[in-house]
Amino acid sequence: MEGLRWLRALVVKVLVFAAVFVAAEYASAETIALIGTGNVGAALGQRFAEQGHTVVYGSRDPTSADVIELLAATGHGAVALSPAQAAARSRVVVLAVPWTATEAVVRGLGDLSGKIVVDPTNPRVMAADGFADYPPLPDSNAERIARWAPGALVVKAFSTLGAETMLDPRLAEGPVTIPIVGDDRAAKEIVAKLAREIGLEAVDVGPLRHARIVEGLHYLRANALGGRVNFHFPRDPARD
Repeated sequence: MEGLRWLRALVVKVLVFAAVFVAAEYASAETIALIGTGNVGAALGQRFAEQGHTVVYGSRDPTSADVIELLAATGHGAVALSPAQAAARSRVVVLAVPWTATEAVVRGLGDLSGKIVVDPTNPRVMAADGFADYPPLPDSNAERIARWAPGALVVKAFSTLGAETMLDPRLAEGPVTIPIVGDDRAAKEIVAKLAREIGLEAVDVGPLRHARIVEGLHYLRANALGGRVNFHFPRDPARD
């Protein structure tokens, strides 16, 4: 009898521990809207869903064959709605759309106040010599998004790597770092945590006004001789 009581007590402790662990994991899970179902939206959506986050795709045609196929590939209860509906249901909104479409998309999402809006876009034009260049804009696309969505917590992230590396960071054959900028430190840490969960390193490199510097890394990546590159930013050794 004494042995049975001990076994029951052990089982109860294990169940309590498991419940606490699951509750903690659930509490840290996010509902994430992927606005756009192209390569970037599909890659991040699938990876975030694997980590236990609720994924809501925002699509102009949520019932299209391509979106239905993406939902099947994503699994984990992912759904597809209109972009505005997806944003309304989510605390984190990822703008996985072409940079030229961002203004129209953002203005169509409704009130984004208090939401974390992640900008992985890269403004670009192609020069006559075949190189990608920054277009003649007065500031970064991320800063423009912040003006179009007053009250949103805009974070520039995931703009310095390709969708194939988002989907499988092992393809880079080494660590991959994504620089993150934004004016809200808590929002940046949430985005950094999402990046780390899917196998990437993340480094906070300052306020949103530095977004143009981060966007500029795209041109180093796109124009690198011999093919596109990824970035790894190891920290300097500690100094006395």
